[in-house]
Amino acid sequence: GSGRRAALPLPPSVGDAEPGAAAATRERRRPREGSVLLFPGQGSQAPGMARGLLPYPRVRDMFRLAERVLGYDLLSLCLRGPRAELARTRHCQPAVFVASLAAVEKLNHQRPEVVESCVAAAGYSVGEFAALVFAGAMGFAEALYAVKVRAEAMQEASEAVPSGMLSVIGRPETNYRFACLEARNHCESLGIENPVCEVSNYLFPDSRVIAGHLQALEFLQENARKYSFTRTKLLPVSGAFHTRLMEPAVEPLAEVLKSIEIQKPLVCVYSNVNGKKYMHPEHVRKLLAKQVVSPVMWEQTMHSLYQRKQGTEFPYTYEVGPGNHLGVILKKCNLKAWKQYNHVDALEDEEGRRGCGKGHRNVSLKDRAPQNAPPPQPPLRLRRLNGPSGGLFFTKQKTAALGTGRMVFARGRCTGQQGRVSWGMLWCDQKLQLNSSFFFFSLFFFFRYFSGIFNRYIGKT
Repeated sequence: GSGRRAALPLPPSVGDAEPGAAAATRERRRPREGSVLLFPGQGSQAPGMARGLLPYPRVRDMFRLAERVLGYDLLSLCLRGPRAELARTRHCQPAVFVASLAAVEKLNHQRPEVVESCVAAAGYSVGEFAALVFAGAMGFAEALYAVKVRAEAMQEASEAVPSGMLSVIGRPETNYRFACLEARNHCESLGIENPVCEVSNYLFPDSRVIAGHLQALEFLQENARKYSFTRTKLLPVSGAFHTRLMEPAVEPLAEVLKSIEIQKPLVCVYSNVNGKKYMHPEHVRKLLAKQVVSPVMWEQTMHSLYQRKQGTEFPYTYEVGPGNHLGVILKKCNLKAWKQYNHVDALEDEEGRRGCGKGHRNVSLKDRAPQNAPPPQPPLRLRRLNGPSGGLFFTKQKTAALGTGRMVFARGRCTGQQGRVSWGMLWCDQKLQLNSSFFFFSLFFFFRYFSGIFNRYIGKT
């Protein structure tokens, strides 16, 4: 209501101007097979990331409201950068938050049944705020204001101490705690008081992000072989997020969260802090503040989200927002779940040009009956070698899905939009005509194969 909005120092009229995507309501549903939405976090941003979202209903309204909450033109920053400004923590967190919810608007426009059948959501770091807005637990404007306070406080905390984050790929025997302990001891030998070096993100098996003082991260890079690190890479971030170095950011965020009306999520939303579902509003307030200084348990979240009885089909998963980083991680965590993964592209417009990575729609959760729509087609994973409408294709998959209007010729038979093949070559042409290059290519291997048999068995006699 207006009472709770008045408790926040939001610009005038912001509280009453929520776009449909954020103010929407939906009925609670019992968990069942449906769709899952994943919301990305900081680091997924890129100039132009809202370009593919503007044609969809209410997206411009969301960015206008964001400008009033933030005090600057977020849409211009998302579209044109500059990249360095967009990458700053105070800017990129609100940008990713709004762009992700705008991507749900795109999903809602293209595939409303996906949004209506959603049973669970999870967000990576700041993406958790977007997941909670999508689930009806928080209002768009108030959540954006909380993200603004969070981002500014984390930016300030990161500038106080030279710190960073190190992505690490290890082995099953890698002892991350011991490596961090020795890195802290190294910092103490340099005269650094209360050094910080700890795991800040659990991504997938044998992959961690370690954050802390820069001297500790440099020590780990120099001694990577000693600690069984197969690969290390410093991340382009300004601070050691999700560690004790972010403690100054906890109180400002907690104060804002106290002023926001938070309701129980209408779909299951999983917390980064423990990888478990939020149970009640106070649980949300407590863990969102704690998340700033706690490691992101993303690997554990993926296991909780996709845990199911043997033989049960996995839900269709949609990553909504810039980038496809969460899809890459999902593939490492759960290959079967990843096979149902789709990405809602925020860079290009599918209906205009390149497209929404794979199927999608909005945050406006309306009270409509779920639709039993056919599942989205698997992505085309073929490589064309010649010709715009036909050519030679190679694939390692046994199932190939081709675009509308194309036909498949394989093993002397043709099929429609989907063709199942059990060998590596496909000839794809709208008129099903074999050209000379394919003919001679096949003829060459035919004679080469049988000449080998002849020389081996008949030539010896």
